[in-house]
Amino acid sequence: MSTKRDYYEVLGVDKNADEQTIKKAYRKLAMKYHPDRNPDNKEAEEKFKEVNEAYEVLSDATKRQNYDQFGHEGVNGQGGFGGFGGQGFGGGGFEDMFGDIFGDIFGGGFGGGSRPRRRGPERGDDIKQTVNISFEEAAFGKKASIKVNRSEECNECHGSGAKPGTSKKTCPTCNGQGEVRTVQRTPFGNIASSRTCSTCGGEGEVLETPCTKCSGKGSVRKVKTIEVDIPAGIDDGQMIKLSGQGEVGSKGGPRGDLYIVVNVKPHSLFTRDGFDIYFEMPITFSQAALGDEIEVPTLDGKVKYTIPEGTQTGTVFRLREKGIPKLRGNSRGDQYVKVIVDTPKKLNEKQKELLRQFAAECGEEVHEKKSSFGKKIENLFKKK
Repeated sequence: MSTKRDYYEVLGVDKNADEQTIKKAYRKLAMKYHPDRNPDNKEAEEKFKEVNEAYEVLSDATKRQNYDQFGHEGVNGQGGFGGFGGQGFGGGGFEDMFGDIFGDIFGGGFGGGSRPRRRGPERGDDIKQTVNISFEEAAFGKKASIKVNRSEECNECHGSGAKPGTSKKTCPTCNGQGEVRTVQRTPFGNIASSRTCSTCGGEGEVLETPCTKCSGKGSVRKVKTIEVDIPAGIDDGQMIKLSGQGEVGSKGGPRGDLYIVVNVKPHSLFTRDGFDIYFEMPITFSQAALGDEIEVPTLDGKVKYTIPEGTQTGTVFRLREKGIPKLRGNSRGDQYVKVIVDTPKKLNEKQKELLRQFAAECGEEVHEKKSSFGKKIENLFKKK
């Protein structure tokens, strides 16, 4: 039976740990037990080997799956440590195993690490633009012209960045390598590292003579007018995506996308909830009591509606299909009309007398205010 410790236990991580957690735990332990930090310490050397063996298996998806299913037997012949310079790292050796770890610490490749990749075609950035529309335009849609300040390919150099008639030359800083290599003295010994060349940005080439129109960028800023169809039923804060209308890509890469954020101005009468709209309709006391045919404002114009007699304030009526058109489909929301009975505030004596007679006919007792609120407070204190 194997006497090896469980690999998860060795690294001190849970069996459900993700790749970054495993890598972080490994790096901490590798630095702790590294031979350069523990000279002539056999125990630390063994710990170092054990930690690296565990990381080799758990950092490889296939090996980790086999280990989880079959234990150490599942990775026999694949996971042995095999010494500093041997094939215990799956044939890659010490440098391949530690390149990414020490690269994070020292800023470059470890030993004879791989050269930085030169950039190929890259997609342009996305652009976000805001358009302001009215409540009615949001309901029924419109065609809008949007002015977008974005990068366009330079028509002088056609995106190359070089002055017409000239070309690129080998970068004098990195001699065309795209990287600058240095050696650093560290607690682990001398570490060779590589950094992307700051002169050419890793390209290995620089412009012999930059284009005078775009200053070597290959693109210029321009204001572009773009036509966009704003669909009926769109709501405040929603976005419209126009693919390929963003910033120009580099090295022949595709454009980014344009996202248009819709800002809907509030309406003076209506409020919106989804595809339904709401409206408060003031009516007189007489209309509420006797009933009446009234004209109700809608997005389509005024419509007639009959209010039954005895309508109470706060009553809500529904007008079907008078709301916002739905984005997908041919139907519309509804309009809800809340009736507010407008009680008269200033009555002449004749009107008051008629209301008293009305109240008497209804069997109501009317108690008219004889003093203001301030007068009542004054009288209250006089009684004390």
